[in-house]
Amino acid sequence: MYSNLLKTVELISNISVSEERKEVLKPLIDYIQSKVDINQEIRLNFICTHNSRRSHLSQIWAQTMAYQFGISKVFCYSGGTEATAMFPKVAETLSIQGFQIQKLSQENNPVYAVKFNENQAPIICFSKTYNDEFNPKNNFGAIMTCNNADEGCPIVFGAEARFPIKYNDPKAFDGTDLMNEKYAERSLEIASEMYFVFSKITITI
Repeated sequence: MYSNLLKTVELISNISVSEERKEVLKPLIDYIQSKVDINQEIRLNFICTHNSRRSHLSQIWAQTMAYQFGISKVFCYSGGTEATAMFPKVAETLSIQGFQIQKLSQENNPVYAVKFNENQAPIICFSKTYNDEFNPKNNFGAIMTCNNADEGCPIVFGAEARFPIKYNDPKAFDGTDLMNEKYAERSLEIASEMYFVFSKITITI
């Protein structure tokens, strides 16, 4: 893992997760553990309305923490109930926190390659609907990261299980003096919870 990112992970490891949030996260932990126990691939699709902020942060941090804790066969995706674009402040925030990010295209919905380790494949990020061809069609866990997506998608077709793990939208602070702080704060909050999730997975040999 990149050295600056390792420093961020060390910071994350000291962020406590409340008992209330641990209860929210427990079904996801159980789902991942059940897959690990039978040596199955773990597909996680993080879903938010526009696939622009929280779902991307969750996808990237979940993939990173799976690597951090040596949980193999984890494949993280993200999607929305509609497609827009990954908000540029997300990439900027993650870069500051230690990821290496390349913008691969310049259209209205650009494609980003996000790397946490120089020898690992990048996480490919762009805004898409949750059922886009890029994403899995079945045998995945759907993690609903916002209220609107949770309420607007009563059924996520193809999902084996559904987990409402919701975060406040940093978009509320766009254009304000608190914007940088709040995006960093939300990223670290999501990261700390994904750290907690994967730290609880037991690998048996």
